[in-house]
Amino acid sequence: MNSWQKELKVDPIPKLLSLENEAIKYFTIRDLLDEKVETIEKLWKLRDPKKILIKQQSDGSWEYPGGNKHIRSKENYNQIETYRNLGYLVEKYGFSRKHEAIEKAAEFFFQFQDEEGDFRGIYGTQYTTTYTPAIMELLIKAGYENDRHILKGFDWLLSIRQDDGGWAIPLRTARKKLDVLNGPELIQPVKSKPFSHFVTGMVLRAFAAHPQYRKSESAKKAGELLISRLFKSDKYSDRRGKDFWEKVSYPFWFTDIISALDSLSFIGFTKDISHIAEALEWLKNRQTEDGLFDVKIVRGADKDLPYWICLAISRLFKRYYE
Repeated sequence: MNSWQKELKVDPIPKLLSLENEAIKYFTIRDLLDEKVETIEKLWKLRDPKKILIKQQSDGSWEYPGGNKHIRSKENYNQIETYRNLGYLVEKYGFSRKHEAIEKAAEFFFQFQDEEGDFRGIYGTQYTTTYTPAIMELLIKAGYENDRHILKGFDWLLSIRQDDGGWAIPLRTARKKLDVLNGPELIQPVKSKPFSHFVTGMVLRAFAAHPQYRKSESAKKAGELLISRLFKSDKYSDRRGKDFWEKVSYPFWFTDIISALDSLSFIGFTKDISHIAEALEWLKNRQTEDGLFDVKIVRGADKDLPYWICLAISRLFKRYYE
């Protein structure tokens, strides 16, 4: 076994390879064993991504089921659903802009980019310092790292930072409630207020995904701030409790301990930092005898989610211990 496998209680690779899930086996062989695999397009032909693709609408979006018209419009709910399905395609099946479905989804998102650079609408008329970088992360992974829309998004993110170098939801820094989401006034951030680790963790995913921006001083500074808040309560009301660190999902959605450690590893932080070592130890202690991890999984009904989470954690240990 390699050094990272020895750090865990149980080698997870046999469990991951025992599945019928071809995508998980593919990434296990490629990312954990470093062995040669067929081209990623093999996964695009599987049944599950085909079931997702068939529901894509002509404008590149996926339709959100239900919603509350008093919170956001149908098209803005569709932004959320398109983000969800783009995540499945990119993270679980390695889709890229080589596939027309991804190009159509990208064009759908680009129409919502405001002149300032954020993707507007999911928070009504207000800035989206959460979903904008989350959408950017997926598009970067799909091959849009040099697209003008992505670069404009980074310019906006850098312009709207708090004074401490992190990010927050601007309307929260101004002590506004959600009833302003569709109001006529665009709430500006009170930059003297502290950063939110919930928001900063989501922003850093975009930086971590980009081969140049992950090396920036801005990413390093924000990473240091995020590390300082691991397993602590947030400064703002949204997802404030400490327990949100332990509520994980795959593909990543909000900030949790796995998504945070993932971003931090790409930005260049190592296990020699005490808070990171403690977080890795926490994950290690959650591993069960079957090689999986006893964590609270939220979002999604995929029966294989425990295995996707196991794969994500295994990638972390390989990255931090090799």
